[in-house]
Amino acid sequence: MNTIKPAADVVLHASEILNASILVVDDQEANVMLLEQMLRNEGYTNITTTQLPREVEALHRANRFDLILLDLQMPEMDGFEVIDMLKGIETGGYLPVLVITAQPGHKLRALKAGAKDFVSKPFDLVEVQTRIHNMLEVRLLYRKLADHNRVLEQTVLDRTAELRQSEARFQRFTELSSDWYWEQDAEGQLTQFSGPVHEMLGIGADSAQGAGWNANERAALDAKIADRLPFLDFIYTRTAPNGNVQYLSVSGEPMFDAASRFTGYRGVGVDVTDRMKRS
Repeated sequence: MNTIKPAADVVLHASEILNASILVVDDQEANVMLLEQMLRNEGYTNITTTQLPREVEALHRANRFDLILLDLQMPEMDGFEVIDMLKGIETGGYLPVLVITAQPGHKLRALKAGAKDFVSKPFDLVEVQTRIHNMLEVRLLYRKLADHNRVLEQTVLDRTAELRQSEARFQRFTELSSDWYWEQDAEGQLTQFSGPVHEMLGIGADSAQGAGWNANERAALDAKIADRLPFLDFIYTRTAPNGNVQYLSVSGEPMFDAASRFTGYRGVGVDVTDRMKRS
């Protein structure tokens, strides 16, 4: 089966073109019969015709034709009036109209009015067939691509919602399993945290290096962070002015973006003073 591939994810089958919905609008019965027979000989199956231009609005609202073959010179309501009427239906701005005219001066006017292409009377059947096929191909690809993009957009929204739920579960889990959770950027500034991370863990670029922290332990932790190394249950201490020693256990891992650039750290911390004093 022949296929047309504008992109890897959007495929148009030849049968889709032949099954496209087509409306023929011409006040002359002979012209209507000629165009309909030509379309059926080419294999098109979904064809509607009318000799009454005032029927076009209702027909298009009901069927949203993929292509409208429209004669410009008709009594009571000409093709330009039909085009203006169709603009009220196709609010997206695309008019699937191929005009039919015997007046050369009408071609440019029709294109400016919104028609997508034209054929001249008397008909050159090969030209008519080619222009119809090309218009339908573009129209159907446009629709399929739009549908494809809507599916992708909805997929992104769904995945984003799933990620947010997952992040919420992760954050809740870390809150239940630890005393503090934090994230910091590449410069060491806290970006997200729960609990008094700054004062209890001394995390952050502007954290005080005094305040009773064990200098050697803090230097070892800072070295791990500087080397972008993960650390698990790293225990360090600080001594309060009254002499009480506080033991803190911290775990963290570096974060990198899709280009492998370092973006910061995230981790959890637990006060293990009671556990350490009992051991």
